[in-house]
Amino acid sequence: MEAIRKQATKLREQVAKQQQAVFKQFGGGGYGGSDNVVTDEAELRLHQKLEKLYISTRAAKHFQRDIVRGVEGYIVTGSKQVEIGTKLSEDSRKYGVENTCTSGSTLSRAAKNFSRARAQMEKERGNLLKSFGTQVAEPLRAMVMGAPLEDARHLAQRYDRMRQEAEAQAVEVSKRQARVREGTGNPDILTKLEAANSKLQDLKSNMGILGREAASAMAAVEAQQQKMTLQRLISMIESERAYHQKVLQILDQLEGEMVSERQRIEAAPTPPVEMPPPPSYEEVNNTFTSPMQNGLNDEVDYFLGEVIYSYQAESDVELSLSLGDYVVIRKVSNNGWGEGECKGKAGWFPLGYIERRERVLASKVTDIF
Repeated sequence: MEAIRKQATKLREQVAKQQQAVFKQFGGGGYGGSDNVVTDEAELRLHQKLEKLYISTRAAKHFQRDIVRGVEGYIVTGSKQVEIGTKLSEDSRKYGVENTCTSGSTLSRAAKNFSRARAQMEKERGNLLKSFGTQVAEPLRAMVMGAPLEDARHLAQRYDRMRQEAEAQAVEVSKRQARVREGTGNPDILTKLEAANSKLQDLKSNMGILGREAASAMAAVEAQQQKMTLQRLISMIESERAYHQKVLQILDQLEGEMVSERQRIEAAPTPPVEMPPPPSYEEVNNTFTSPMQNGLNDEVDYFLGEVIYSYQAESDVELSLSLGDYVVIRKVSNNGWGEGECKGKAGWFPLGYIERRERVLASKVTDIF
């Protein structure tokens, strides 16, 4: 019996020594109080960095997706505008070619110039939309859906799951430490504690490796997102700037052509430096019967002319003209004068102030005589 008591005492001493060794190894603390804790300073910094990278890359992804959607919408509406503008160009060209206006071809020329300019602008708009698609939308869409971002996010998610598993394992270690401190003397408790702690250390080691790998991948994706998005925005700005510059050149040229046509209509012709006086009163009253007398040609067939510049008579033999009036031209002199009748009055006027018309609207005929 005495031998049995001695053996039991010896066994209890051995268990006590093992307990002391375990307490010394694990520091005798619970979760969060020693190097057994998952959230040590280094791991906490790594975890915070990954959280920031995850938020940053997610925001950049959403921004890239917003740009793609915006550009796609711009392309859709822009394509409709190109269609409308092209139709307008064709209608203008058709009018310019087929116009049968009796009062001149000024508007016809203007319509053809407008048609040409509009077609050029719509072509430039089409090039801009194509540039937006190939240089902005497609690269950003590829990056949003690309493997590098998804792979990096999967690594971060694996790290997060492993971190949760390590935290659960740390709780398990803490529970087994508490059982050891209770001093039940069961050798299995120490064995299970050592196994649990070994698993925790493996998890922490793997978690650190995976965390650093995920942080590196996420940082690379973040840098690529920042660089790629900025480049595509700059490309979009450059394309649109070039488009507006080309359109401005087209509009400047068109405006010059339109203003030239307007000036040609509104501005009176510059008379010769020494324009001779109109023929005499006798010539107006057909005193001369010779076909050619003093520069007067009586053989000219009557024709109609529209007044394109107003003229104020300076003598009794001259005829005042108002813009838009129609005149029956009966005689033409060789020195730049014409004789005719308008609104019941007859006289001479500078021939350059009228344009010949082959046809006149019926409503205008009564205004001539």
